[in-house]
Amino acid sequence: MVMVVALITISSGITDAQLNIKKLKDKAKSSVSKEETKEQEPAQKQNVMLETEATSQGASGIIYVMKSGSNKNDGSKEAPMKNIDKAIAKAEPGTEIRIAQGTYMGTFNIGYLETDKAIKLYGSWDDQFTKQDIVNHPTVFQPDNESGGKSRKALLKFTKAVDGTIIDGMVWDMGERNVYDAKDGLVEGVDGGRMRYSSEPSPPRNSTVEEPAISIASAAQGGDVTIQNCAFVNCAQFAIQAGHRSGTFKVLNNVFVASRMAAIEIYGTCAGSNQQRDMVACGDVEVAHNTILFTWSRLKDFLDMGYGVRMMTKCTYNIHHNIIGASIMGGIDNSRFCKDEYIKIDNNIMFGNKGGDLYYTPASNTKLQLTVDQFEDLEFESNSGNMGEAPEIGVNQAYMKGFFSARYNETTNYDPNSIENQWARALGMNQQGTMSSKVSMFMNKYPWKESLSLFGASSVAGAQQPHK
Repeated sequence: MVMVVALITISSGITDAQLNIKKLKDKAKSSVSKEETKEQEPAQKQNVMLETEATSQGASGIIYVMKSGSNKNDGSKEAPMKNIDKAIAKAEPGTEIRIAQGTYMGTFNIGYLETDKAIKLYGSWDDQFTKQDIVNHPTVFQPDNESGGKSRKALLKFTKAVDGTIIDGMVWDMGERNVYDAKDGLVEGVDGGRMRYSSEPSPPRNSTVEEPAISIASAAQGGDVTIQNCAFVNCAQFAIQAGHRSGTFKVLNNVFVASRMAAIEIYGTCAGSNQQRDMVACGDVEVAHNTILFTWSRLKDFLDMGYGVRMMTKCTYNIHHNIIGASIMGGIDNSRFCKDEYIKIDNNIMFGNKGGDLYYTPASNTKLQLTVDQFEDLEFESNSGNMGEAPEIGVNQAYMKGFFSARYNETTNYDPNSIENQWARALGMNQQGTMSSKVSMFMNKYPWKESLSLFGASSVAGAQQPHK
């Protein structure tokens, strides 16, 4: 948009003599000004050169980070910093941080990033910072298991300000920090067994850290947030979990593989009612062109959660052109009584979701597990163009086979007539017995590099090739 501003000067009550005097003074000033300009010209040219040089060294509001950098550097392209967390600490609100390819874990391998200000993270740059490409030179934030003994936090957490935040072109992988069982949940062709909970001791290893990959605290301020062109893999408890106070929250063109509980959960936090009758909408959520696969339940018994996208309350949702498949419970969850008129679900490909493509609770004590072909009877603001056939996209075949054949069983060893239990009853003591459980597969580790092949796997929906 071009803005044209007209400046109008109005003079009144000025004599001709006064005007002539004014003209002479202006002419004299103009003559002096030209001479000063002529004398200062070389210095001005020098200043311009210095400003240009300063811009290339980071004064433009961009901080550069690469593995071979140093945290003592100024963060310019010529002298990049070494760690993302140090760049965040240096940054002003809204500063752009460009991160070169490589695997990062935080300073001293602390294993997390945290900020109280809005930031713009752009990852997957080549070492010359000329091209951004998550497929060919990814930036990976991937803490190791040792970091679980230093901190037990989300990979990236926003505690206060978020307005203007952009997260672009990064791989968020928890596969090295999680703990996987050596005996239970083994699948041929898949590295390691099922994920062990944080409550399951795993010495000498640190137990799994059950925190989201990206977390926005409920008390955080409102504003626009965009998370795009990223890959989320092996997330132990949500890939994205965010409180949303106001503005627009966009989740665009990402890949989510092997998330636990839900890949995306965004809920409204503004003041006002969350009752369906008079619910207040805090802001808008758009979930578009994402590929979401293999979302696991909270526990290995497969009875609780396991959603690709979880709609909560007090937000409007526009969910379109995604591939959402292989969820334990439901591809999309609307069991929190979000108002129908707040919801748009269009042009998605949904398949293999064990509890239905939409897990829907229209009223108390009502639970519906709907497939795509049943969407036409919903009273959402929009629900059209959704398809229920699996697309031809490349996934790890061993992982897929294990997921669809996953089974859980319990074995109980309890004899009420044993001498021990007869005596215990007589003394008013608890009965004794044992129970063992096994699962054929649960939240096993997916190879993160293979998740990158899902970008551009389908031209119809899902994550497209980023950074073209």
